[in-house]
Amino acid sequence: MKSSLDVCLSPELLHLYEVKERTVVVVDIFRATSCMVTALAHGAACIKPFADLEECLEAVKEGFETSGERNGQKVDGFDRGNSPFEYMGESIKGKKIAFTTTNGTQAIEKSKQAKNLVIGSFLNLKSVSNVIGELGDPVLIVCAGWKGRVNLEDTLFAGALAENLLDHFTLEDDAALAAINLYRSAKTDMEGFLKNSSHVKRLARLNVVKDISFCLTADQYQVVPILRSGLLVS
Repeated sequence: MKSSLDVCLSPELLHLYEVKERTVVVVDIFRATSCMVTALAHGAACIKPFADLEECLEAVKEGFETSGERNGQKVDGFDRGNSPFEYMGESIKGKKIAFTTTNGTQAIEKSKQAKNLVIGSFLNLKSVSNVIGELGDPVLIVCAGWKGRVNLEDTLFAGALAENLLDHFTLEDDAALAAINLYRSAKTDMEGFLKNSSHVKRLARLNVVKDISFCLTADQYQVVPILRSGLLVS
């Protein structure tokens, strides 16, 4: 018998879904989960996600570097912002990263009761698909969205992951079906499909361009971040 697969299009809808007995995949394509995957792929020791900015700052006392953003911009005084290009190279190896963002870490916080909590992005799409298939538990894909609102890029990822898992899981809701159909419409040119989306426009106003293309590139990394004792590890 196949396990079920659901898509939650916004963390504001999460109360409608059962979380505890599921593997939850949290996704924030632009750009939190893309950064997390990149950091661990480039040798970061671990990532500690925080919904609260002040709690993130306190993690410095435990040897963590501070990273993340509010409203798309790096927080004053933080070591790193929210571009995946800040999480590459020798400077990230072995580092413990305290991470807080406007949407992604909020979605993680709301999903912490999951049986397993996995971080997804296009950058590790195939690897996440493989791990989810191996675990075999019912799956809930949680889209971080933007301040409670649905966004296109996270929905596209939900559709891509759901499509990969169709042979092993049963779609339980129309959100999953809608996400798959949206992805199928966009997959040959996702960047073009998203050019008028709210988050792309928001990043453009911040002169963030190269992150968009990179975050939409499939299967750059094999790492699959999973939450263990409050820490995201490979």
